[in-house]
Amino acid sequence: MLHPSYTDLMKVVNSDVEEGDTKVVNSRYSIVMATAKRARQLIAGDLPLVPAKDGEKPLSIAVDELNQGKLKILAENAEEEE
Repeated sequence: MLHPSYTDLMKVVNSDVEEGDTKVVNSRYSIVMATAKRARQLIAGDLPLVPAKDGEKPLSIAVDELNQGKLKILAENAEEEE
């Protein structure tokens, strides 16, 4: 079982969204894709944004970064606007 849960992660990611606005993350798929992408970045040599334990796997670090609010997920249309 994943700790924190998907619903907890979705709450953290969507915490900055004002009521009535479109949520950044609506599904588990978005969480999985974001953490997998970040894990690949960590494997490629990026430094963790949170303290990592010895032997901690990149995916666990990515989930922890997301849970602590250090990692932000951008909506697909946000990249197009920039």
